[in-house]
Amino acid sequence: MRFLFSSCLLFLAITMMAQQEADFRFEDYIYKDNIRSVKFIIAGVPVSYPIVPLNSNVQLQLTFDDLDADVKRYSYVLVHCDHNWQRSSLIDMEYLDGFIDETIDDYEYSFKTYREYTHFTLNLPNDDIVWTKSGNYLLVVYDDEEDRTPAITRRFMVTDEQLSIQYQQVSPANASKFNSHHEFDFKINIENFPVSNPQKEIKAVVMQNGRWDNALIGIPPTYELSKTLIFDYQDKITFPAGKEFRFVDTRTIRSRSPGVEDIQEYQDGIDVIMERDNKRAGLAFLTREDINGNYVIDNLDRRSPEVSGDYTNVFFKLYSPQPIYDKDVFVVGAFTDWKLKPECKMVYNDAINSYVAKILMKQGFYNYAYATTPERQDQTKNMPLNLSEIEGDWYEAENEYTILIYYRPFGERYDQLIGVLVFNPNY
Repeated sequence: MRFLFSSCLLFLAITMMAQQEADFRFEDYIYKDNIRSVKFIIAGVPVSYPIVPLNSNVQLQLTFDDLDADVKRYSYVLVHCDHNWQRSSLIDMEYLDGFIDETIDDYEYSFKTYREYTHFTLNLPNDDIVWTKSGNYLLVVYDDEEDRTPAITRRFMVTDEQLSIQYQQVSPANASKFNSHHEFDFKINIENFPVSNPQKEIKAVVMQNGRWDNALIGIPPTYELSKTLIFDYQDKITFPAGKEFRFVDTRTIRSRSPGVEDIQEYQDGIDVIMERDNKRAGLAFLTREDINGNYVIDNLDRRSPEVSGDYTNVFFKLYSPQPIYDKDVFVVGAFTDWKLKPECKMVYNDAINSYVAKILMKQGFYNYAYATTPERQDQTKNMPLNLSEIEGDWYEAENEYTILIYYRPFGERYDQLIGVLVFNPNY
């Protein structure tokens, strides 16, 4: 009876999604200003992508803060998607086992912080819900206090690995990209895997640093050779190499970390002023360790950083002798979901010949970069991020790439995720 009731709730939730289609997104997105510091990782692995094997003990962990600092009733549902992140035709009982619609009951209050918040944690799968199919999933968190309006959506993948992937880094086919881009070929062995029509049944997705904004989706094999599917394209599986990411380290406010110019503590908060950055396009490549655009919430001054970490105003400065013509400048990274967030938009300050931005960030270690986009664009839409104009690109930069192989045999109603490879060719 409870399962049937939960199924009805999920149906209502999905119906509400359709009614709110203009606002609802099948992607990583935060819908409310009071929600901050959303992390969705493999439990216990701070820098990881939400990819887990089917029928395993590996859990995903969602954490987030509610800056309203009260107790709200958040609930969640899981939606199965195809390789292109559209809702699949499966109904909930076909891909889930358990109670379909549940609440997030694990929460803690912040302590000894200037900015009070409530910290929520959700582990998946759990005693209430288990997925039974591989493929793409969307985790949808609702605010039940506001008529089940969406609060957070997060993508994740469940794998049922049945074949291996081999990659090869090749010189870019386009000579103009030789020093600035990474290009790959790869192949999969299907000798022990039944594929009758590879061109239609197999699709690949290639990602750089866990980013969906520039992921290559729906790539079919180019040809088959001796039970091996070859993905060999010219200037298609190609990414700007970028450079090693900049970083801001606010894990401690007792002393200045590298790159921090000043820390100012007030009665009601903390300001962290970063040293002025310079444009790097055209400059020599500098090797340094980074976490490929990711970030980690941490606090070296106290225990339990998830609830003792404070929120600080971080001031960014980017030197530019004059404004960049007809372009907007943003601070981006995994902490912005690789999106152009209004609070991360920079403004030009003539007094110091620099772009500046003030961003509220929880204590931690963050990678970031500066991106440009055409001016006066609708920032609520997915605009392309141009990191090359300010940061530049160099082929020696190290990035983490992910290849995902999806399989939908003739007559099947969903895309299985049957192969995954994560690699860093320059590490």
